[in-house]
Amino acid sequence: MKPGKLPPELLEKLVLSRVPSKGKGVIIGPGVGIDGSAIKVEGTLVASSDPITGATRRIGFYALHVNANDVAVMGAEPRWFLVTVLLPEDSSEELLEEIIDEISREAEKLGVAVVGGHTEVTPGLDRPIVLGTMLGEAEKLVRPDGAKPGDAIVMTKWAGLEGTSIIAEELRERLSPILGEELLERASALIDYLSVLPEARVLRNVANAMHDPTEGGILNGLHEMADASGLGFRVYADRIPIREETKTLCNYLGISPLALISSGVLLASVPRDLARKTVEELLSNGITASIIGEFLAEDKRIIVENGEERPAWRPESDELWKVV
Repeated sequence: MKPGKLPPELLEKLVLSRVPSKGKGVIIGPGVGIDGSAIKVEGTLVASSDPITGATRRIGFYALHVNANDVAVMGAEPRWFLVTVLLPEDSSEELLEEIIDEISREAEKLGVAVVGGHTEVTPGLDRPIVLGTMLGEAEKLVRPDGAKPGDAIVMTKWAGLEGTSIIAEELRERLSPILGEELLERASALIDYLSVLPEARVLRNVANAMHDPTEGGILNGLHEMADASGLGFRVYADRIPIREETKTLCNYLGISPLALISSGVLLASVPRDLARKTVEELLSNGITASIIGEFLAEDKRIIVENGEERPAWRPESDELWKVV
């Protein structure tokens, strides 16, 4: 495909005909010659935007779910998605079809309408880049700065979930002869747990704050929650669930699962008297969940390992960038 935005006939064939553009409140959706969207909103509008730059495979999947997660942790249902797809000059039509089909498939699963965006072939790129913006609707807003001293920290799923899947896909040829294809298949399949919508729908009824820990993993996510609410925290390393696939990959590569990108995990600040019952409800819905610590009134950020307290380190960058 030639540099520049797609010509109308390719835009219709490869993008517009493939995306779910009808949805709640959509007045004007995407189309040739249409540069914006019009949406009627009944509740509180929640918006989030994130690019996908660390993966080259299944980036449409990641773009849809990472952005949906960001509005879900504020108590919203994701409703409307805008996406910009930037492609290298040597890209095939099949690559664009694959990205759009992934976005469309996952959007339909969540009941999300694709209401706008942009697609072009961009000189200077060596990989496709997808930038997404998700809009959601919340009846009850969960503020990211709402954590209270004494709240329990509830964590769902497993540390390094997304990073484990990315590493397994991106480094498959290198790692397969050493760690085995079976382990890499299990690690790659963790992408199926990327959405936090199921747990967000439970937790938004009780949580004072929720957060989707992405770059920098669980540790950075905890620091970000504490930053937002002006609190400290104490977290217990042995209570943080980590999959064996993640431990194996991280041990071999010399990286920490606690600082590995963790989309698919939800961290929630829950009143202590409701925390145990909330974890039991999550478990009854088939969602792995644990109480991993508590928020503190004083500005101390502590990790407890092997019974010893020490300052909780803050990752300067995600561990993923050391290996991918």
